[in-house]
Amino acid sequence: MASLRAFLPEKKCPLLLLLALFLLSSVLLLFLSNGGNRFFPDYFPSPSPPTKNPDTNPSSTSVPIRSSDERVQEVEGDQGEELAVRWEICKVGKGVVVQDYIPCLDNVKAIKELKSRRHMEHRERHCPWPRPRCLVPLPRNYKVPVPWPQSRDMIWYDNVPHPKLVEYKKDQNWVRKSGDYLVFPGGGTQFKDGVTTYIQFIEQILPTIGWGRHTRVVLDVGCGVASFGGYLLDKNVITMSFAPKDEHEAQIQFALERGIPAFLSVIGTQKLAFPDNVFDLIHCARCRVHWDADGGKPLLELNRILRPGGFFAWSATPVYRDNERDQGVWNAMVALTDSICWKAVVKTTDAAGIGLVIYQKPISNICYIQRKENKPPLCALKVGQDFSWNAPLDNCIHQLPVINSGEEQNWPVSWPERLIDISSSIPEETNRNPSEGKLYDDTNHWKELVSGVYLNDLAINWSSIRNVMDMNARFGGFSAALISQPLWVMNVIPTDEPDTLPIIFNRGLIGIYHNWCEAFNTYPRTYDLLHASYLLGNVTKRCNNIEVAAEMDRILRPGGWVLLQDRMEIIKQMRSILQSLHYETAIVRQQFLVGQKGFWRPEK
Repeated sequence: MASLRAFLPEKKCPLLLLLALFLLSSVLLLFLSNGGNRFFPDYFPSPSPPTKNPDTNPSSTSVPIRSSDERVQEVEGDQGEELAVRWEICKVGKGVVVQDYIPCLDNVKAIKELKSRRHMEHRERHCPWPRPRCLVPLPRNYKVPVPWPQSRDMIWYDNVPHPKLVEYKKDQNWVRKSGDYLVFPGGGTQFKDGVTTYIQFIEQILPTIGWGRHTRVVLDVGCGVASFGGYLLDKNVITMSFAPKDEHEAQIQFALERGIPAFLSVIGTQKLAFPDNVFDLIHCARCRVHWDADGGKPLLELNRILRPGGFFAWSATPVYRDNERDQGVWNAMVALTDSICWKAVVKTTDAAGIGLVIYQKPISNICYIQRKENKPPLCALKVGQDFSWNAPLDNCIHQLPVINSGEEQNWPVSWPERLIDISSSIPEETNRNPSEGKLYDDTNHWKELVSGVYLNDLAINWSSIRNVMDMNARFGGFSAALISQPLWVMNVIPTDEPDTLPIIFNRGLIGIYHNWCEAFNTYPRTYDLLHASYLLGNVTKRCNNIEVAAEMDRILRPGGWVLLQDRMEIIKQMRSILQSLHYETAIVRQQFLVGQKGFWRPEK
């Protein structure tokens, strides 16, 4: 204080002295509240990745984070303004494991306030407000996941440390613990001789199925650990597997850790987030859904999303057991399927005595019109864009679209031709879809960008990538350009963008609708790469990029990659946010942002 007084006049000036002290204190407080990072952004370097695991398995090696020198050399142009973001670990409700936090499914307060759980309302989405801006911690001893294809059959126990399903299903060969691993033998409640034999049996009893040629896109309802979808990959079939987050602990988390497409959902009171008439086949092996409940709404929902001429394979006890309860369910199912014009094309049992019935959806509206009783009634024809997002289940039959050539619906050409046969990908019943030339241009654009830039110029370790999400998929061109890579892509169509998801399914790819101002229906750490092309500009009109970044960080695995293409204004904002998360980042060609997630988490 003496040095300060030396600068003052000899006469005492208490007011001036107090003002100087106030200014000095304010500067110090501002510095400390920001952790110093606004003033010294390089003071806090990214933490070192975990050291190499002594286990000899190649999946246990550390994440290849680049050095600071390499990062500086790769960055082009202005680094943008630093943002002062203070990250904290998420605080969750009682009974929720914070390492597995799913904001819209773990909203304990909203679930407690529900007036009814009769229709599985407590398993549906109830997103919190305000939107989360917090981070999910890693499980203790988390490791880089086992690489594909080994991961289909074994994963690290420490990454998904949930033993309940191991004990609960120990006699059904779903999953078992073996040392440091969880092992998936390919069994299941209805797969007594293994899932491979079961898949072959389906094609044997109905050759029209034509796995991987005629049947390419499948939905597996109540999928367990998704072994059915995992082994169908050998047949060039891509399966969207789903189940609710329920007492079958972490089954979807197991599936995604294995590298098998899956997400969390339930057929309760709301529609599934898919378009009409898109799945080639829907499968249910003892999935515990009461199809005739509530006037048959659950089965009417399957009818909505099943392609005309598509199949529903139902393996369940009512198919083959003679007790009074099962026979009552079977009789109700017969009446319901007859009323919606489904034809039972096969009903049989396999060598293990497990029953299976396969239904086929009609290819025209003729049967609906000729029914003696209009029950369930036909739905009113749609007018304009109608996303199946946060929409209640219908109690009516969706009429099949009438195309120019008449009533019958054309099945897509065989796989893999349907991927590039653009003309057959355009649904003819609407006027909202792009021209054939525009689709060809989009396909060629992504083919050139992926081969010329993404796979070669961005220093991304593609050999470590299995689960990919395209956050703004448009026509699925990014996914199509990666089709020869040993990975799969979840194509997401934002609910504020044009509805191009039917085109994606017609090409033989999978996808879903989503609102990016909300959390996605997946567990933390389930994707290896998140891709978004010109998405965030529209999203920021409705929510904050910090909230979007927090969700991206939640679903991205440590060592995983963010790949954004956008305007430089958005790139700079996102780069600053990712750096606050201790990601290694690089701006390439003034339009791409590449970020790699490390193992950093804030202290609790």
